[in-house]
Amino acid sequence: MKTKKRTKASRMHGHGRGTHGWGERKKHKKSGHRGGIGMAGSGKRADHKKTLVIKKYGHKYFGKQGITSKKTQKDKRKRINLREIENNLKKYGKKTEKGFEINLKGYKILGSSKEYVPKNKLIIKAEEASKSVLEKVKEAGGEIILKKQKEKNKKEDKK
Repeated sequence: MKTKKRTKASRMHGHGRGTHGWGERKKHKKSGHRGGIGMAGSGKRADHKKTLVIKKYGHKYFGKQGITSKKTQKDKRKRINLREIENNLKKYGKKTEKGFEINLKGYKILGSSKEYVPKNKLIIKAEEASKSVLEKVKEAGGEIILKKQKEKNKKEDKK
């Protein structure tokens, strides 16, 4: 069994004009005759490379990802639905004499639908809340304490 194969150039030494079996000398001279390397040829009709790329680099290789313009800022506020809060009361809050106390700092509370009214008395501390949620929670006998309201109250107390 051969352990090392000699290069074509060394094997073809002294045989003809040095074409090494490629016919005319103008063929197989520069890199254009040697084909592409890596992602070469993955232009318009690169279906034959897609599977290879997806396996190697994952599904985020093609298309645009992330923010396309430096001027556009992504809204990073966290939002939560009133229905979701009530469905997961054990996760978000504790039951007290007043009702369910829920601490959601950094969240904006949104109303789930026009017909939906909370069944429990909720006391929620949050960053922001929509008008519909404020009304619904008051209707159920609870309240929403917003961060902005706290800041206004502190300013008024100092005056």
